[in-house]
Amino acid sequence: MKNMLVVIDYQVDFVDGALGFPDAELLDAGIAALLRAAAAGGDYIVYTMDTHGADYLTSREGKALPVAHCIEGTAGWALYGETAAALDDVHAVELKKATFGVAPVDMLTLPEDVGQITLVGLVSNICLLSNACVFQARYPQAQVVVVRDLCASFDPALHEKTMDVLAGIQVRVVNKSAVL
Repeated sequence: MKNMLVVIDYQVDFVDGALGFPDAELLDAGIAALLRAAAAGGDYIVYTMDTHGADYLTSREGKALPVAHCIEGTAGWALYGETAAALDDVHAVELKKATFGVAPVDMLTLPEDVGQITLVGLVSNICLLSNACVFQARYPQAQVVVVRDLCASFDPALHEKTMDVLAGIQVRVVNKSAVL
């Protein structure tokens, strides 16, 4: 069984773009270091790309969150910083997603032999939480791990509540010192 590292939506619009927030940028060096360590260890690496079209504001999500973001092909859709450079340097699988979690059909393209799945990225109380559930459903025998200080939310209180919810659904919540 191999480990899998999943980087959730570490894109410009969530870091310093349309939906950016100050704590998001602070994750960059740690996520990049974890990516390089995972690659050196032979882990599977997956990253998600929040991906919307020009019609985003008319979608269900766009009506609830009327801020155009991660429009495919725009600067805000791109991966951010050192994390983008690290993903360029490693073998990784990209999963585009039109909503919070990866579509079940896309999960079927991932390898079977996974023993532990580590998630990092943005936004902890939305896409990270959703994908923790999706990956846990896809890999019911794998241990899902979330690195508390390599994910963040625009609302620190929601971030902490999310970590509690994740622990409540048997996701192991750790600090980066446990994985780096």
